[in-house]
Amino acid sequence: MDSFELGVAAGKIYDFIWDSFCDWYIELTKPRLNGEDEESKLSAQKVLLYVLTEILKLVHPFMPFISEEIWQALPHEGEALMVERYPEFKPELSFPEDEQSFEMVMTAIKAVRARRSDMNVPPSRKAHLIIATDKKTAFEAGISYICKLAYASEVSVVDAAPESTAGMVSVVTDNARMFMPMAELVDLEKERMRIERELQNAEKQLQSQIGKLSNQNFVTRAPEAVVNAEREKKAKLEALIENLKLSLENLGK
Repeated sequence: MDSFELGVAAGKIYDFIWDSFCDWYIELTKPRLNGEDEESKLSAQKVLLYVLTEILKLVHPFMPFISEEIWQALPHEGEALMVERYPEFKPELSFPEDEQSFEMVMTAIKAVRARRSDMNVPPSRKAHLIIATDKKTAFEAGISYICKLAYASEVSVVDAAPESTAGMVSVVTDNARMFMPMAELVDLEKERMRIERELQNAEKQLQSQIGKLSNQNFVTRAPEAVVNAEREKKAKLEALIENLKLSLENLGK
């Protein structure tokens, strides 16, 4: 803002609101807000109100009418948001060590969710999550959050990876190695049948591509861009088939 980089400032504020406040903090406070511990609930409410109020001050130069309307509907002191002091950095509200620790937890949660998404595992299907790390304190403090947001039935934080990881799905971040039993994530027989069907379909498409590219009339007469596109499609099918075969092998472990 001081350098009048208004686009950069607006982008950073937007990212903070959606990525940090909405995606993470609100989700993390829901168990406290819905819980029976009144003191914890009140504390969460106060922090949510404080952060939302400061957010409205941040966005006021960019969207004055909407931010003013929301601010007026919240508990507040003063007549108008437009005359409030713009937020300033306060060292006493900076907790770099805690932030670094929770960044590890967030990274782990994102990695597990991405892996589950790749495997088409629904959130309702929970699995035991084993976290091997030398940052045990940080991960142990975040177990309740990991359980909720990584869809874990339970979380074990250990010093080293299990002796046998056969039949386990592994997820790696820069601070942890995580393992989930494959059988708890998917119905192995149904997953095997699904992969086999996808493999058969991919092999059928590959044979069609091979036939098309073996046709000299097509290769010599079609535009180069079209031929190259067909060759790229063939290469992608070959890579897909290789990955599907590897997945079948892993299911058998």
